[in-house]
Amino acid sequence: MTITATWSTLDTPIGPFTAVVADDGAVLASGWTSELDALLPLVHPSLRPSALTPATELGAVGETITRYHDGDLSAVDEVRVRQRSGEFLEHAWEVLRAVPAGNPVTYTEYAAKAGRPAAVRAAASACARNAAALFVPCHRVLRSDGSLGGFRWGLEVKHWLLAHESPTR
Repeated sequence: MTITATWSTLDTPIGPFTAVVADDGAVLASGWTSELDALLPLVHPSLRPSALTPATELGAVGETITRYHDGDLSAVDEVRVRQRSGEFLEHAWEVLRAVPAGNPVTYTEYAAKAGRPAAVRAAASACARNAAALFVPCHRVLRSDGSLGGFRWGLEVKHWLLAHESPTR
């Protein structure tokens, strides 16, 4: 299967945000970086684009990124995402998309929501291996003590996102 995609970097209040979008509009990878090379290795080999073109804009996906950062927190909910892995990780990413803005969960709660309450490390792995940050909101998962834990794009970005999504902002 031949996959072609475009990519672009947008300015956001917390720095550059780059997205790789398949020609059918599905996000293949995204994150708070201006480096395309930081994103492409995150894409499953079966989904890596054979042709990748820089774009000045990303259409509906780019508009959604701007709307989210401007305060429309649910804007990202309807954007299609395409990721591949094992059955549990794919399911866990879908579960993560259902965690609402402003209501972060712990890794333990996330594992339970994904149907495997004892699989806390696997739930953490789903966050770590997530290629589509923002659209699959792994920033909404915290340690059991409420601390931030890790985040590929930095703890300052994770803190900003959680504060941005807080109902008391």
